[in-house]
Amino acid sequence: MFEKDKWKTKFSIVALGQAISLLGSHGVQFAMIWWLAEQTSSPLMLGLSGLVAYLPMTLFSPLAGIAADRFHRKFICIFSDMAMGVIALVYAVCLLLFDLPVWTVFIMLCVRGIGSTFQQPAIQSIIPQLVPSDQLVKTNGWMQLMNAGSFLLGPVIGASLYAAFPMSVVLMSDVVGAILASIALAAVKIPKLEKSQEAKQNMLEEFKEGLRVFQRDRKLFYLVMAEALCMFFYAPLSSFYPLMTSDYFNLSAMYGSVVELSFAVGMIASSLLFSSVLKIKRKIRVSFIGLLGMGAVSAACGILPSVFVGWILFAILCVGLGASGNVHSIPLTAYIQKTVEAEKMGRAFSVLTLISSVTMPVGLLFSSPIAEKVGVQVWFFIAGIAIVAMTAAILLWYRLKNIQKGGKKLDS
Repeated sequence: MFEKDKWKTKFSIVALGQAISLLGSHGVQFAMIWWLAEQTSSPLMLGLSGLVAYLPMTLFSPLAGIAADRFHRKFICIFSDMAMGVIALVYAVCLLLFDLPVWTVFIMLCVRGIGSTFQQPAIQSIIPQLVPSDQLVKTNGWMQLMNAGSFLLGPVIGASLYAAFPMSVVLMSDVVGAILASIALAAVKIPKLEKSQEAKQNMLEEFKEGLRVFQRDRKLFYLVMAEALCMFFYAPLSSFYPLMTSDYFNLSAMYGSVVELSFAVGMIASSLLFSSVLKIKRKIRVSFIGLLGMGAVSAACGILPSVFVGWILFAILCVGLGASGNVHSIPLTAYIQKTVEAEKMGRAFSVLTLISSVTMPVGLLFSSPIAEKVGVQVWFFIAGIAIVAMTAAILLWYRLKNIQKGGKKLDS
C-alpha cells in the first residue's frame, strides 16, 4: 500500500496545502475579530461571535464523522475548503459594494465553523490512508507543528493585511488559501477505502457505532473520559490568558502578546520533537502524562505573585502549557489512527471534536462568574488541581478494574 518513500511525497503535498489554508484561516479569523471589536466595542458581540463559531461543531460533529466514513474523504475536504473560500469571496464582494450591518459577520463565522467541522475528521482520517502506521506519531507531529506555526504566524499576517487593506481585501487571503489547499489535495491519489456492510446502517446507528469504538477499547475509553472531564476546566483558560496579563499582572497588551507567543513556542517545540527524534510506543500512557502536565502547569500559574517576576514565570509556564497539550493530543491522535478501523475513523474523531466543542462554552459559562469573583489566577489553580486529581483518579480506577480482571497496565 505504501510504496517505498512515495507516501512522504503525498503526505508533504497534503500537509503543505493544509498549512497554507490554515495560515489564511487564522489570519482572516484574527482580522475579523479586530474588525468586529472596532465596529462594536462590545464584549457581548465578541462573546456571541465565539458562540456562533463553536455552535456548528456541537451540532454537526456527529454528522461530520458519519460523512467522513460514508463518503469520499478527499471530496469532503475539498468541498469544505472551497465552501469556506466561496463564502469569504461572496462576503468580500458584499462588503465592497454595500454597507453591511455588523451582525452579518456571524453568518460568515457560522459557515466557516460548519466547514471546519466537516473537514477536520475527514483530513484526520485520510492521514492513515497515506502514512505507514509506524510513522503516524511523526506525521501527526508535523501536522501539529504546521498548526502551531499557523497559530503563530496567522495573526501576524492578519494584522498586517488589516492595517494595510480594507476587510474586503483581507478576506481574499482565505480564498487563496482554500484554492491552494484544494489543488494540493486533488493532486494526491488517496487509496480506496474498503467499506464493510456497516456503511449501510442508518445515521443514528452509525453514530452509536462511533461511540462503541471507545467502549470496546477500555484504555482509549478511560483516556477520552479523562480528556472530557479535564477539558471542562482547561478549555476556558485560553480565554483567560489576556486577563492574567492585564488584570492580575497589570501589564499592557504587548506583554499579553508575548504570553500568546510563549504558548505557540511550546506547541512548536513539542511538535518538532514528536516529528523528529521522539519515538513513542506507549501512546496512551504518554497522552495521560500530557493531561497531568497540563494540570500541574495550570496550577503553578495560579500561585504566581502579581509582580513582574511572576509574569516572567507565567510566560515560561505558558511554554509548558503549549507543550503538554501536544504531549496529550499527538499520541492520542496517532493511537486512534493506528487502532480504529478505517471505515469508523471519521466517527471516532468526530466524538473528540464534539467533546472540545461542548466543553469550551459550557466551561466558560461555569468558570467565568467564578473567575470574575475570585480572580482568574484562582481559576488557573482550581483548574490545574482538578485536572491532576481527575486524571490521577481515572488512572487509579483503570488500574483497579484491570487488576480485578487480571489485565495489563497501560502499555499501549
